[in-house]
Amino acid sequence: MNKNEKNEVIELLKEKFTQYNNFYITDTESLTVAQVGTLRKACFDKQVELKVAKNTLIRKALESLDAEKYAGVYDSLHNVTALMFSENPKEPALILTSFRKDKKVDKPTLKAAFINGDIYAGDDNLAALTKIKTKNELIGEVIGLLQSPAKRVLAALLHHHEKQAETATEEVAG
Repeated sequence: MNKNEKNEVIELLKEKFTQYNNFYITDTESLTVAQVGTLRKACFDKQVELKVAKNTLIRKALESLDAEKYAGVYDSLHNVTALMFSENPKEPALILTSFRKDKKVDKPTLKAAFINGDIYAGDDNLAALTKIKTKNELIGEVIGLLQSPAKRVLAALLHHHEKQAETATEEVAG
């Protein structure tokens, strides 16, 4: 790979790191070509971009954007690295977990994940990352919580109004 090709890869990676608030760094070293193809398809189906790149180029791209912000992921840049970019912070974790379960393999492993500015290093974080709430899920929960007291108040008022109507009907009839 010549210098121009390396610079093109760095620029492409910089665009991806800028475009997405979430990315996963995975180790795909022992996967077969067929397994990588299956993983790529699973990513494509879930709108997750999978990119394989040299660790030094990944590091240069991150350092040129904000060396301090990404400092926690540099230690995970070793062996074969595949990057997973996603708008949804938990989708790559779900893909990795499902892939490993379906194929009965322990790869790809999670080296690190960068989720909205937070770094999760190590494969032991994978299960926790599958439980992260998306922005829409959190908004839905908040709306549900806000609606809950209002529904109770309305139900109580309606119940009270019905009781009054029953009492008035009984008084008129009686």
